[in-house]
Formats: sequence, C-alpha cells, structure tokens
Amino acid sequence: MSPFKRLFLAACLALAALAPFASLQAKEAADLAADPVAEKRLMEISAELRCLVCQNQTIADSNADLALDLRREIRGMIQQGKSDREILDFMVARYGDFVLYRPPVQNNTALLWFGPLLILVVGLVALVRYLRRRNVAATAAAGGGLSEAERRRAETLLQEAAASDKKDSAQ
Repeated sequence: MSPFKRLFLAACLALAALAPFASLQAKEAADLAADPVAEKRLMEISAELRCLVCQNQTIADSNADLALDLRREIRGMIQQGKSDREILDFMVARYGDFVLYRPPVQNNTALLWFGPLLILVVGLVALVRYLRRRNVAATAAAGGGLSEAERRRAETLLQEAAASDKKDSAQ
C-alpha cells in the first residue's frame, strides 16, 4: 500500500471518529435557534453553575459531556416552566453547593471564602517574624549584641576617652 493511500485511510478514520461529536454540536446549535428567550435564560443559569468535570469553567463555557447534559436538563426544566431559583435549587440539591460558581458564605464554605485571606495573613506574619529575626542576627553579628556589663564598660571607656580629649584640647 502506498504512503498516500495510508495517509488518506488515516484521515478518513480520524474524520469517522470525530463524526459523533459533530452531531452533538449540530444538535446544540439547533436547540439554540429554537427559542432565543429560553436559550438566554439557559445561558444566564449556566453561567452560575460550575462544570463538575472542568471545575474552573461554568457549564455555559464547558464542552464536557456532563456540561452538555446539564444544559440539556436545564433546558428541559425551562420548558416545564420552572423558575431560575427552582432550577438552581434543584442543582444544589443534586450536586451540593460546589456546583454553584459563587457558593454562598456558610459554615461549610467559610474556608473557601476566607482561606486565601487566612493564608495571606499567615504568610505576612511569617515574613515579618523572619525579617525581625534576620535583623536581630545581623545586629548581633555586627557587634550590637552586647551584654549589660559590656555596654557599661564601653560607656566608661567612651567617657574616659572624651575626658582625655577635653584635657588634650585644653592644653
């Protein structure tokens, strides 16, 4: 078999493997065109829900299979006449607060909300303590760590030197 035939066969197999995904995209586009008002609501609700597969995207932005299923389920609830609050409450009841892209401040989500601030404060305290210790160590290494007796002896020597300088300058 020639290299061109092999290449052509590989390209055909790759396209055949991608065909099911193309139909999913086409169905999603057809649903979008069906009812623009419902789709606008769907996108607003989807922007409030986290993709449980991607975790850093909303289900409106995600193309994961679970996100497609959740959008399809939300679309069905919209067609049943459920309110946005009812849909969000259903999703929270099913998947927990984690499904909300902005979870509420509660006892079980306090660490999520205040954890970064806590880490920042702990880091700043550790930095200040480290810098103070380093400053004390540098001062001690430079001779600033005199005991009380050494400090008195140094003051006596400085006073004697100053007194002798006064005598010398007076003569």
